[in-house]
Amino acid sequence: MSQLFASPDEPRPASADPQGAVRSDPEAHGSTESPQAHGQPAASDGADVPGDRVFGAPAPRSEASSEYVVPAVPAPQLRPVPPRRGIGATVVISSLLLGLVGGLGGAAAWQEWGPADSSVTNQAVTLPVSSSNGTSEPAEGSVAAVAKAALPSVVQLEIKTSTGDSTGSGLVIRSDGYILTNNHVVEGASDTVQVLFSDGQMEDADVVGTSPAYDLAVVKVDRADLVPLVLGDSDAMVVGDAVIAVGSPLGLESTVTTGIVSAQDRPVTTGRGNTASYMAAIQTDAAINPGNSGGPLLNMNGEVIGINSAVAALPGATSATGAGSVGLGFAIPSNQARRVAEELIADGSADVPAIGANLDSTYDGRGVRVVDATQTGGIPGVVEGSPADQAGMVGGDIIIAIDGVPVADPDTAIVKIRTHAPGDEVTFTLDRDGSEVDVTVTLGTLGSLDYGDGTSGDDESQ
Repeated sequence: MSQLFASPDEPRPASADPQGAVRSDPEAHGSTESPQAHGQPAASDGADVPGDRVFGAPAPRSEASSEYVVPAVPAPQLRPVPPRRGIGATVVISSLLLGLVGGLGGAAAWQEWGPADSSVTNQAVTLPVSSSNGTSEPAEGSVAAVAKAALPSVVQLEIKTSTGDSTGSGLVIRSDGYILTNNHVVEGASDTVQVLFSDGQMEDADVVGTSPAYDLAVVKVDRADLVPLVLGDSDAMVVGDAVIAVGSPLGLESTVTTGIVSAQDRPVTTGRGNTASYMAAIQTDAAINPGNSGGPLLNMNGEVIGINSAVAALPGATSATGAGSVGLGFAIPSNQARRVAEELIADGSADVPAIGANLDSTYDGRGVRVVDATQTGGIPGVVEGSPADQAGMVGGDIIIAIDGVPVADPDTAIVKIRTHAPGDEVTFTLDRDGSEVDVTVTLGTLGSLDYGDGTSGDDESQ
């Protein structure tokens, strides 16, 4: 490939002109005139003029002459053409126009919608403001609505005992001052119980009656303007129903927590001996802590379906070491609480149903075994003349179901019996020598039965 300027080590072809070169030999233009005809000197002697020379030899200096020659009019010089700037100029002009229009539009918008004082030093920074006026009522059936309605009827109880002070919760059940709570809340009170209402008023209360067997108690304040809560139908609740617990956990009055019904008819026993309590409890995962005891468990209609009474704790935990909510709380069903509360208000005590049989706590087979005389040193397992005796139950019988519901241990059997009232008829399915037998027992009253050992139903007697 020929080049206008060849590199030093690249030979130039002899037969071809360099591309783009201007030849100075006459043959190249088809002319026979000598170089002198055009004012070009001949080549010096002995010097070769290469045929592809790009530039001719410089012209010799002309001899001086005195003849004046009128100078020729110089050829007009062409003005150099500047590079084209159309696109760049257009872009610059367009940008300036856009900037001008944007600035004018922004200024107009600021004047129209900006603050009255547009000086930089006086500009105030404002954030969005809520459109709510804070006076709207909570939606019907919401947690907020239930809590708002229930809180004035839930109280905190403060008790002084020989071992110190304690607090619990309670709920108004009658407008004339009656308040329902747990027996273990007021148990051992050495003085009158003080009741703190949600409006901050403090009243003294007297204990009307207690039922250790059901862990319920009623106290009364001297007021007639209270708003009672309605005791609903606990049997209508099903697992998964939403519930709300209200009370004073750890002394924090008017505390509301929420959850669901986790289980129904959960056999729960608290205490032993004369203070043992048995309940077919409503289990809930609503947060219940010490101090919630005696407060209501509400459905979403604001009705009381349980009285919060107990919590399950991790192994080794106590109220002194931090026993509290682990999502396993238990409430006394409202249907049971209603009967007991009415009897406490009327008589100061509540009847406990019983059948008049001793149950074997050492038996680990199927069902619940009624003890026989060989296990008790001659004391019969079934009290003579008791409801169980009259129904035909005998020592050694194994109770496998009550009203068709299987039972597996003495506590479960007692809990199931105590869901009823004295005088109710209950069907017991027995395993007697390998055969199933159904007997109908009309429940009696625990305090009226003599088990022959000086007790009236404690320590697995029922």
